Amino acid sequence: MSVQVVAAKMAEGELKDIPCKEQTPAFPVTPRTEDKGPIKTEPNAAATSSPAVLGAESVPGDPNLNPSPISSPNPVKMPQASAMKRPDPQQNGGEPFVNTDGTVAEAPRMKKQIQFADQKQEFNKRPSKIGRRSLSRSISQSSTDSYSSAASYTDSSDDETSPRDKQQKNSKGSSDFCIKNIKQADFGRREIEIAEQEMPALMALRKRAQGEKPLAGAKVVGCTHITAQTAVLMETLSALGAQCRWAACNIYSTQNEVAAALAEGGFSVFAWKGESEDDFWWCIDRCVNLETWQPNMILDDGGDLTHWIYKKYPSMFKKIKGIVEESVTGVHRLYQLSKAGKLCVPAMNVNDSVTKQKFDNLYCCRESILDGLKRTTDVMFGGKQVVVCGYGEVGKGCCAALKAMGSIVYVTEIDPICALQACMDGFRLVKLGEVIRQVDIVITCTGNKNVVVRENLDRMKNGCIVCNMGHSNTEIDVASLRTPELTWERVRSQVDHIIWPDGKRIVLLAEGRLLNLSCSTVPTFVLSITATTQALALIELYNAPEGRYKQDVYLLPKKMDEYVASLHLPTFDAHLTELSDEQAKYLGLNKNGPFKPNYYRY
Repeated sequence: MSVQVVAAKMAEGELKDIPCKEQTPAFPVTPRTEDKGPIKTEPNAAATSSPAVLGAESVPGDPNLNPSPISSPNPVKMPQASAMKRPDPQQNGGEPFVNTDGTVAEAPRMKKQIQFADQKQEFNKRPSKIGRRSLSRSISQSSTDSYSSAASYTDSSDDETSPRDKQQKNSKGSSDFCIKNIKQADFGRREIEIAEQEMPALMALRKRAQGEKPLAGAKVVGCTHITAQTAVLMETLSALGAQCRWAACNIYSTQNEVAAALAEGGFSVFAWKGESEDDFWWCIDRCVNLETWQPNMILDDGGDLTHWIYKKYPSMFKKIKGIVEESVTGVHRLYQLSKAGKLCVPAMNVNDSVTKQKFDNLYCCRESILDGLKRTTDVMFGGKQVVVCGYGEVGKGCCAALKAMGSIVYVTEIDPICALQACMDGFRLVKLGEVIRQVDIVITCTGNKNVVVRENLDRMKNGCIVCNMGHSNTEIDVASLRTPELTWERVRSQVDHIIWPDGKRIVLLAEGRLLNLSCSTVPTFVLSITATTQALALIELYNAPEGRYKQDVYLLPKKMDEYVASLHLPTFDAHLTELSDEQAKYLGLNKNGPFKPNYYRY
């Protein structure tokens, strides 16, 4: 029996439904008593220590506007049966064989030559495909190559032809997509099915939507990470009645086999791992620039899709009911538009919802920071000196994980409240310049730009690991390293050594883009919480009565945050305590919630 068949049978055996107790109403509706206008909030300092000031007027040609980076490598590729055959004895350097006289002799050893890629390639050289050039800046050869992650089904021997130059169709004859390879759809479907087991809330929404379609008529255009978890969200939106077109918000995060599965399932997906920046904007344009399809909802991660529509197709906003944005960077852009009076539709700030901040940003990063560093560098954390720039929710998660592994952790902060939290949690608060010569690992988690600049990079010790956990690739000044005197050496997927003339080298991960989604995987259960929040935000905006939401930025209603949490509790066999009538009256609460006021900080 082949390896593939065995793996398939094992996977099928594991795909069992997780029971979900239905203790809450199907789709919560915001009470009319809350219709008191926008709940305006300042960008949450706990989420990002120093927000990026990314101008809403930026254009693709502006070097300050980079594709929002988040990426999640793909599942482990099963070896092909043909690759497991016993090698030819005459070529294996020592396999015994039988002489004509019956004696056993050793095969002559063949000289093997180890070939290395050119380590001194020009720092700004990139492949030219039909004369296409980047819209914002030139990227190194290594950054645009589509390297397969060690955890990806994508075959490294795939045809290097750009997906834009391929003519592909799914089994139903549709070609309204642009992906790496439609033949990988079966692998991607297995990944999606596995992810469904860890996303109980979305599966519960599907079951409860069998009788009603709260998104019937919705045409959702999305720009997020295209991973197995996002695929579960997209298929849930479809089950709720929506039509979807999707692009990737990060050039490294797309799982090619998942994109193939979505395309085979009839979704219009435009994304592949290792896009150039030109490809990135082209894919977004293909999602929205269609005469026969007009979006009426936007689901964005980083603000690039919203920005593109504002710049290229502003008339589309006449039919768009709302925007749902989940990243720090994207939320800042929305607040800038609102402040300038240019936000012409309601927008939901999912990033600062409790379920996003306290679970995705904190618990997710607490696990994925170690995963990303281990997969790329095999580093041992015990005794290592690490500086974490920013002590928001992401920084808190990173610091907690590294401290638990025995690392010596320093923190840099601009916010005195977050700084005091770091001190009370046992971390030493420093300025980056004070420790830059001695630390072994530098991690940025601020959402700002130029947190680690060339001066800091020049002073780092030999072998220092540099990476970013923020959404955009603006925190580390990678552009300053693309100079002729420095040598870039690609040592493995998403790992570059930057070598100085004196021989010193630093280890740069994912070219300064989001580490955990570029170099590892993110816990599916945590993404279930975020994805459910996004789905409910879309339902709320799409079904809200006219006038409930003005042209402003809103927080997710507290009742919906609580609903998302309640959908995940059955996984832990958790049992909520219920208020008695007397207790509810004493606290002045409804027995069914919300249980905390909007100003409560969890």
